[in-house]
Amino acid sequence: MDITKFVVSHRENALLYGDYATYRAQLSRKLLNSRKKLNIATKSRGKFHPKAQITAEQISDNHEYLHLALLTAERTWAHAMSMKASHAADTKGMTSKTRSHIVSRLEKGARTAEKLADALSQDAVSGANPTDILEARAYAALLRGAANFEKQSWEDCIVSYAVARMIYSALSTSSKGDIYKDLLTDTIDPSIRYAAYQAKIPRTQPIPSIAKKAFAKADHDLVDRVKAVNPSVLEQGDVAMTGVTGAEGAPTTIAWRSREVKIEDASIAVAWASVQTAKAKLDERLSSASSLAPKDKAAAYDDILAATQDAVDATKQAIDELRGEGVTQSDPRMQSLQITRTAVNFEMISWRIGRNRVLAGELDGARATFEDLSKRKKKAQEAEQASERPKEEAPGRQIAKLKEKVVLYDGTLQSLETITELPGVANDQELSTRLQATSQYFTALKSLAIARSHSLAHKDANALALIQHALTQTESALPILSSTSEESSPARNILVSAADIQTLHSLLNGELQRARALVEISEHNKNKKPQPGNSNGKPLIGQLANYPSSGQVNLENIVVYPPRLEAIPVKPIFLDVAWNYIDYPEKQQQQQQEKGNKVEQQRAEEQQTQEEEEKPKKRGWFGFGR
Repeated sequence: MDITKFVVSHRENALLYGDYATYRAQLSRKLLNSRKKLNIATKSRGKFHPKAQITAEQISDNHEYLHLALLTAERTWAHAMSMKASHAADTKGMTSKTRSHIVSRLEKGARTAEKLADALSQDAVSGANPTDILEARAYAALLRGAANFEKQSWEDCIVSYAVARMIYSALSTSSKGDIYKDLLTDTIDPSIRYAAYQAKIPRTQPIPSIAKKAFAKADHDLVDRVKAVNPSVLEQGDVAMTGVTGAEGAPTTIAWRSREVKIEDASIAVAWASVQTAKAKLDERLSSASSLAPKDKAAAYDDILAATQDAVDATKQAIDELRGEGVTQSDPRMQSLQITRTAVNFEMISWRIGRNRVLAGELDGARATFEDLSKRKKKAQEAEQASERPKEEAPGRQIAKLKEKVVLYDGTLQSLETITELPGVANDQELSTRLQATSQYFTALKSLAIARSHSLAHKDANALALIQHALTQTESALPILSSTSEESSPARNILVSAADIQTLHSLLNGELQRARALVEISEHNKNKKPQPGNSNGKPLIGQLANYPSSGQVNLENIVVYPPRLEAIPVKPIFLDVAWNYIDYPEKQQQQQQEKGNKVEQQRAEEQQTQEEEEKPKKRGWFGFGR
């Protein structure tokens, strides 16, 4: 019967181009068409007859009676929402007469939906399946909750919305789960949170927990029907909480540096529990699969980045709600939320930096490897590279990949700058010093990548200056980052270990010596004078048989480097000449075989000649010779 889909689709189609008044007018036209189909419409100038209650037998015979009840209930809801929207801009507020009119419309819609649900509950007669009955009960509870919300009866409002939430949560695992999830997110959860606030329920209780407690007050028949569809909802309060730290066991405090504050909002607690779960899954995946490509490792960070983003959004929403209530910054709740905001933002940025480090490659991209960061290597290509000499990529492609690393380092440095702007970070001297050292570490990596691009472009002096700058930055950060005593995990984050900074320091020392040598060689080549002893430009290794006439040897042109392909003789010529005069064992066997072949060939030719002679000669006509 698709009750929920029927209602939601009508609302979306009407409100997409109009308002509630337009929706009400459309429903009136559809109601008239539905009555005409059922032949129960009041004729023009005809006598009005009161509308009879819809029975289960009528629904079983024709589903148009179901649509008639749904359109009637929806029209009353649209009428109420239209009046509420028209008075939303009034500065004096809504009058009691208008509010009572809105409540009466919603009450009428709720009664219509409840009668429809009772008729469908007679499944033996109506032919409705369990899903149709639950959808009808949820729709009736949704309208009843809206009526209690306008009446400001908060306890009854929570119970009604809790019934709708538990039913839609149980049905959200079906193929139409997106429709139910949208209703939960856009309508039911905000209403439960506001009603719980008005009922003086603490913010630390999550919405699934509130709905679970309120649903216990519902009738046993409805509880049994929900349990038959999805029993885990009654235990967790929400399907989305299955496999995650439960709402009841969610963390109540959060630690930041040396402080531990109480989590003031339940949504933050649930989101923080999801962060811890995603962190454990990330460690497990990266530790069990160490041979993953950089792109696959970076994809493993998606879950924890989404979880930390949810925690940041929940914290921001909680702070905005307290500000809307007029809570000052000196309030303890606001202070706790500000510390929580710093903690969750730091966690999110930390994992974002870790993802950039994984994408940069091994050792944060410090090694001069030019692997493709966007394509995974195949096993066949790895086998070929292991068996054959790897083909060196063109300098242009190497510079392009170095630019990709520089972009990652820039993003990391920008994230570190964002951390310094969080509340309370500037006053923490130890944290600020460590963040500065971490920034110097990534600045050194960025300078090293740029230096390698200059080296590929044969600008050795620029490369030397950049490597010297990178070494200076590393030496400044080395004493601070080497004192790290925290254990390193397979999942990288903002924490730079002592091994990382020491490896980079030793690598830069070697790169500095190499850059100095290249600059020295290039300067020497610029200032060298041509020597008369080797005027033809050939390397010395190719002129060892020639004595220089001047007595001076050019030691600057010893060999050709890098070596180039040249044709060389495979074997001396005199061996080819001697082959004709020396009888080798192999040659004797070959000669004997050739003689035997010649004798057999001569015998065959002689035998063929004799046969041809013995053949009779052909004669002319009638046996006479010519």
